[in-house]
Amino acid sequence: MQGLGREVPPRAQLRFVEHRILDGRFIRAGVTTSISLVGTDGGNNQLQFDPFLIQLVRVVDSSNNEYCLEAVSPTTPIQKLNERQFAADGSARTALGEMMAFLGVESLPALSHMIRPTDKGKPVSPSWVQVYRELVEWAILFAILKKDFGTDTLIICDGLLRSKVFAKDLFQRLLQGMKDRIEAQWSKSRRRVYLAGVAKHSKVLSRYRLAMALEGVLQTDYPAYVEVPREVEEQAYVWSEFARGDDRAGEGGEINKFVGGKMFLVKFGSHRRDPVWPVDIFVPQVGESQIILGSMLADAINGFPVPHYPHCLQKAHENAALVDFDFNILQDFIYEGVRSSLGVDAGTLDAFQLQDADPAQRRYE
Repeated sequence: MQGLGREVPPRAQLRFVEHRILDGRFIRAGVTTSISLVGTDGGNNQLQFDPFLIQLVRVVDSSNNEYCLEAVSPTTPIQKLNERQFAADGSARTALGEMMAFLGVESLPALSHMIRPTDKGKPVSPSWVQVYRELVEWAILFAILKKDFGTDTLIICDGLLRSKVFAKDLFQRLLQGMKDRIEAQWSKSRRRVYLAGVAKHSKVLSRYRLAMALEGVLQTDYPAYVEVPREVEEQAYVWSEFARGDDRAGEGGEINKFVGGKMFLVKFGSHRRDPVWPVDIFVPQVGESQIILGSMLADAINGFPVPHYPHCLQKAHENAALVDFDFNILQDFIYEGVRSSLGVDAGTLDAFQLQDADPAQRRYE
């Protein structure tokens, strides 16, 4: 029981909320345009027959603009993926290639230590596909920051502004490049571009949820937020470097390699029991948190089907999912791939397609 007590923080452990903001700071709704960027994940793949373990890398925004659509399997040669990113003359042909060129790396293994080909040119672990997808999402976000914006814009990412997939200090160099592009937007066209990330879950929120309820934190009759100090984040993570930002690194700690955001706990609803969401605000823009959260509030008010959650993020998730007719086409391509690679008789494969391996599952369709 003594060990269990350490897992559930008591009231005295909740010291990150000062008394004057115990109920949370009020959020004023803003009028900034909000867009969101989302990539597909494994949960979007509902193929019934997939011997190649195909994973779709698709990134779209809340306006249904598609930035990437790529099919990758764990057996895809890494060298082949490298060649896709660059043209014959060495110039970047994709957003990922542009990011690699900016960071000064020539191959995916140099970009991420989690993508390592074997002697036969095949990856060590199938999980590298998820790493590749995350790299593509960061690359597209980096590319979007260079385009022209018609109005002040808030870009909401799916997840916190943190990553452990980049090698060495490449992630911090990417964050600096993103900061430079945001500043260039203001100097060139007087447009403010803000960056934030929203997570569905967080170890910080899970650990302190009970203590917050006991202390009445964010149980207000208005939208509110509290800022989470770094030391509290570090206590919630097994690996404290995932919570160590530039502010903590400046105090003499280990260099910040993984963190690009400052965490806030935010309640967009006007009722005491409305959900609280973890929000990361881009570190250079923490001083403008009221503007950023106000813009997010204006978007979350119309959240559907999830109430009090950014609508543009939900819309982007809806656009990113490949279902129904799109997946039927992909399934047909997989059968054609089996036919061409194995040279099986057409009648045999057609009969296999019509055969129902699990009739009982039809009751759940």
